Amino acid sequence: MLFDTHAHLNADQFEEDVEEVIKRAQKQGVSNIVVVGFDERTIKGALEIAEKYEFIYAAVGWHPVDAIDMTDDHLIWLEELASHPKVVALGEMGLDYYWDKSPKEVQKEVFRKQIHLAKKVRLPIIIHNRDAHEDVVKILKEENANEVGGIMHCFGSSLEIAKQCLDMNFYISFGGPVTFKNAKRPKEVAKEIPLERLLIETDCPYLAPHPFRGKRNEPSYVTLVAEAIAELKEITYEEVIEKTTENAKRVFSIK
Repeated sequence: MLFDTHAHLNADQFEEDVEEVIKRAQKQGVSNIVVVGFDERTIKGALEIAEKYEFIYAAVGWHPVDAIDMTDDHLIWLEELASHPKVVALGEMGLDYYWDKSPKEVQKEVFRKQIHLAKKVRLPIIIHNRDAHEDVVKILKEENANEVGGIMHCFGSSLEIAKQCLDMNFYISFGGPVTFKNAKRPKEVAKEIPLERLLIETDCPYLAPHPFRGKRNEPSYVTLVAEAIAELKEITYEEVIEKTTENAKRVFSIK
């Protein structure tokens, strides 16, 4: 039974066939999915899907690219949503230095505010990090994010960064890139990370794994991520899915 810890079934790419996509995932043995909302529209979409399907949960947060659009009212709303029975984490949140819609200082402020909120409501956090490795780790340390821990989503940083995140009570999650032939860094890190702290995801509809690279990703493809990790760690596929599902349920407090 596989656990896709990060999916965007609330994205426009699934507007026409989300039910069929979910059925395909179930046929592939996907037992749980966390749908992640990252702005007002996608948060509402994540909650709608989570409320409809018993085995699907929601994470709610504000994406760093859109940090400039987040208001104090949005933060109050996130706090209210934290008590929703299907909300299992806050996020995705973090820093993104690739896109320049939101100034870095605004991103940092919004990131810190969401960490404060997570500590207040006692929920784990899901971290988005693009080209901002050192600053992400610095803020997590300064804000004592280890008190709630969480997930380094679609990890693409170095082993050194990964070890610092492990020390702060974070799990390391891998998606499609770990299957790419030229993706040396995710493969190297996946080999070294203890299985007890490892998670799998799709980040669908983005970052589809090989051999679907460049096409729309979906939760059923999380099997390919699990297979790649099993090969890298030289263990069985069954071991990977058993342990990553156990890890996901622990971090999200799902019984």
